Amino acid sequence: MNLKKLLRLTFIVALTTIFLIGCSTVDRLKSVRKPVDLTKEPLDPDERAKRNIAEGRGISLKNLAGNRSTNYEFSTSNPLWRATLDIIDFIPLTTVDYSGGLIISDWYNDGKNENEAIKISVRFMSNEIRADSLKIQVFKKNCSAQNNCATNLVVSSISEELIRSILTKAAELDRDKIKK
Repeated sequence: MNLKKLLRLTFIVALTTIFLIGCSTVDRLKSVRKPVDLTKEPLDPDERAKRNIAEGRGISLKNLAGNRSTNYEFSTSNPLWRATLDIIDFIPLTTVDYSGGLIISDWYNDGKNENEAIKISVRFMSNEIRADSLKIQVFKKNCSAQNNCATNLVVSSISEELIRSILTKAAELDRDKIKK
C-alpha cells in the first residue's frame, strides 16, 4: 500500500509542476505579444513601415556588423540607376534587380523590320558616375520566315551612345540632388 501512495503522490506532484510551468509560460507569452488596437494602426503595410521608420523602430544590423558601419543605397537615391531607367524607359523590361545591379530588357522591335529585334542588358559595376561603372550589351535577334531565329551580341555604337546618355543624365540628376 505504501507503494500505491508513493506513486499517487509522485503523479500529483509531477502533474502540478507541469501545470505551474505551463501557466508561467502563458504569462510570459502575453507580455511579449502585446495586443494591437486596429483603430490606431494603419492597415496598409507601406504606411506602417513608414511610421515605424519615422518612430525609429525596426531591425538594426549594427550589432551584427561589429564596429563597421553599413551604408545602404536604394534605387531612388542612386542617380546612375535612375538615369538608366529614364533613358531606356521606351523598352519593356524583363529583369530589374537593384541588389544584383542588373537590368535586362525584353526583345524590342521598332516596327520597321518585323524580323529584327534588340535586347539590352545593363550591368552596374559600381555606383560612381563613370564610364567604367556600366557594362551594356546589346543583342540582336534575326528571324527568318520559318521562325528560325539567330541571336548575336552586337558590337556597335548603340552601347556607347547609351553609356554616354546615361552618364549625362546621371550627372544632371546628381547635380540637381546636390542643389537641393
